Amino acid sequence: MDKDLNFAGIPDEFAEFDGASILLQSIPYDGTSTWGKGADRGFSAFLEAAENMELFDIETSSEVYRKGIHILEEIRENRSPEDVYKAVKAKTIQLLQTGKFLTFFGGEHGVSIGIIEAFKDAYTDLSVLQLDAHADLRESYLGSDFNHACAMHRASKTTNLVQVGIRSLDKSELEHLAPERCFFAHRMHGNLDWMDRSVDQLTEKVYLTIDLDVLDPAFMPSTGTPEPGGLDWHTLLEYLKMVFFTREIVGFDLVEFAPNPMLKAPDFLVAKLYYKLLSYKFFT
Repeated sequence: MDKDLNFAGIPDEFAEFDGASILLQSIPYDGTSTWGKGADRGFSAFLEAAENMELFDIETSSEVYRKGIHILEEIRENRSPEDVYKAVKAKTIQLLQTGKFLTFFGGEHGVSIGIIEAFKDAYTDLSVLQLDAHADLRESYLGSDFNHACAMHRASKTTNLVQVGIRSLDKSELEHLAPERCFFAHRMHGNLDWMDRSVDQLTEKVYLTIDLDVLDPAFMPSTGTPEPGGLDWHTLLEYLKMVFFTREIVGFDLVEFAPNPMLKAPDFLVAKLYYKLLSYKFFT
């Protein structure tokens, strides 16, 4: 990746570190994914799509890029899942000292473990809101506690974890699942009362982690493990808007985007989603 590339081609004055309110950290690690590979290539496809995106957001009537979006040097650690966890946690601790709004782009979902650990230490009474097709609550998988299938296990023990859109899990994960804070996709279908009920489970400060397979494959086929029965674009945005407008989102990540060179629409969706999240965060 060209380290001098600006997000969405924004002018340099909005992309420099000192003046930026928003930091964008890429973590292109895809070492433990077990089916479709390619999440390590997601960031470059995301940036290419963003170059072709209009920067005026109609819904919020804003140009959030003017808050400043600075792309950081990517985290290149890939020796082992544990080494990635350590590197990501250490870098996140460092970035939290900047006072800027932190955003992260995977890579597989395992990269979120270190991020969440750092945020948990920085914020008391932290909620983690996980939007995902998979529970990711295994204590260990394929010999590692830092596998993508374990992405939320630690968060389930140390934070107020709220899970939305879940439609796939292993029986062993049930013992780590909090039924009142887990919203299964089949129970969400055909009604919207889950939105208020899930938001009610959140504390004031929320870290948001979005596995893109929370969306139905009709909208987001470019993931390693697409699951039928997911959210559509407008339902996802309606929910995220509610969360951002009623809670303090302290940071977020987008993970599990595995681009397909033959399909450009999903790339654009991810770029648009990232920009939407920022537009909601800085809406006034």
